[in-house]
Amino acid sequence: MTSPAPAHQDLPLAGALVMVDIPSTTLDPDTAAHLRHYGIKSVCLFGKNVESPEQLRQLCADLRGVMGQDALIALDHEGGAIIRPTFWPFAPSAMSLGAADQPALTEEMNAVLARQLRSVGINWNFAPVLDVNVNPQNPVIGERAYGADPALVARHGLAALRGQAREGVAACVKHFPGHGDTFQDSHLDLPHVAGSRAELETSELRPFRELLPETPALMTAHIVFDSLDPQYPATLSKKILTDLLREEWGYDGVIVTDSMGMKAIDDHYGRGEAGVLALEAGADLVMALGRREAQVATLEAIAAALPRLDAGTKVARLQKLAATYPAQADPSLDPAADKAAVTEAWAAGMTAYHNPQAPAPRSKVVLLAHRLPQRETVSEAAADAFTLGKELARVYHVQLVPFDQPEDIDWEGVRALGLPVILATTFRHRQKALAGVKPDLHLALYNPYAVLDVDAPAVLTYGFRPEAREALLGWLEGQRELTGKMPTGI
Repeated sequence: MTSPAPAHQDLPLAGALVMVDIPSTTLDPDTAAHLRHYGIKSVCLFGKNVESPEQLRQLCADLRGVMGQDALIALDHEGGAIIRPTFWPFAPSAMSLGAADQPALTEEMNAVLARQLRSVGINWNFAPVLDVNVNPQNPVIGERAYGADPALVARHGLAALRGQAREGVAACVKHFPGHGDTFQDSHLDLPHVAGSRAELETSELRPFRELLPETPALMTAHIVFDSLDPQYPATLSKKILTDLLREEWGYDGVIVTDSMGMKAIDDHYGRGEAGVLALEAGADLVMALGRREAQVATLEAIAAALPRLDAGTKVARLQKLAATYPAQADPSLDPAADKAAVTEAWAAGMTAYHNPQAPAPRSKVVLLAHRLPQRETVSEAAADAFTLGKELARVYHVQLVPFDQPEDIDWEGVRALGLPVILATTFRHRQKALAGVKPDLHLALYNPYAVLDVDAPAVLTYGFRPEAREALLGWLEGQRELTGKMPTGI
């Protein structure tokens, strides 16, 4: 027996419980009509929607014009690799800030991120990450986490929340109950996390629980936690979202799902079914990203299920969030003014591993670097070999040896050149093929756990952005110290 088709008057209420993405840098008439028809109030922006500050400000104004004063316009603006606009200074990754371990600096860098968003009218930032990255093989979190110590993560997560709140942007902690102890990426698979409830309380759950009083919104993880609910991933689990989070912990902020288009959900549940399950479990907002058909399937299924979803309470939470953090642009803000402070923040996190020594400035060196890194799931592409070679030429006479894959490196040929060898790693994931490579100096510009694979002294920057590379050049020139402390448990 099929459910009856939803009445037209139910569609706007269903739309208020759904977040969608849009196709381009402008709000075209068809997309605007889609938002109006379903009463959608929440949109998540991505790189495909970003061109310039002026364009982004106009897009946000147009979205607010269609969605009204309850508009929630969101972006993944974490810092480090997870930043979509390329025209603002790049704030450090969470792990860089964890290595610096200066909560006041973390608060200020999150204020920087919030000012950037508020300058164009984005009022919701899907950050900070409160995952405790205890698994060196984690393929999706890594340097997005503040570190492997729950106390450090909680300390800097609190600073991040306060930095964004003081600049008028709603933060959103993620990925509850924690994505730090996985070796699978929920974009690609459905991960499981073992461990007893008692073990989770002292690790994954601790930062989320401690920071709830200052958490305006929380994003769920598409992960099965065997000791909490062995049947459903957290996004669809009433035991986790209602019994634990709402009732036991007393949280009354907004709960938003991660993207329901990720394979952890999309390959195991129908879009409409999953959206309804998430709302029944306790979520307030379903992130129905992707093709229009998937959005409509979710909206129609939710509209049909409204009588059992307590929609009024959920909408009230979302309206309160939008009223507290309105999507109004402040063009007087100048994000470019923060560039010097951002570079200094990256410098504060740079960390030494096994006593690295820089070759003497103006000497001849070989630089081994990945020819053309590619974007992977949520993360942007790192700097390519030729960019790195050009920048290092400011300090050295560089002989660049680009490679396509680590196994392609002709190590004997490189050593035969008779010069100090610098290896720059810019991979999102760890590379087993690097185990046989022994440079004189390793520049770990992305995944910090790469130092476990390369047998060499290293400098960890926890990120590849221009400001991180500028800070690193300062060390190579002898003008900076390596003051960061390893937050990874390595």
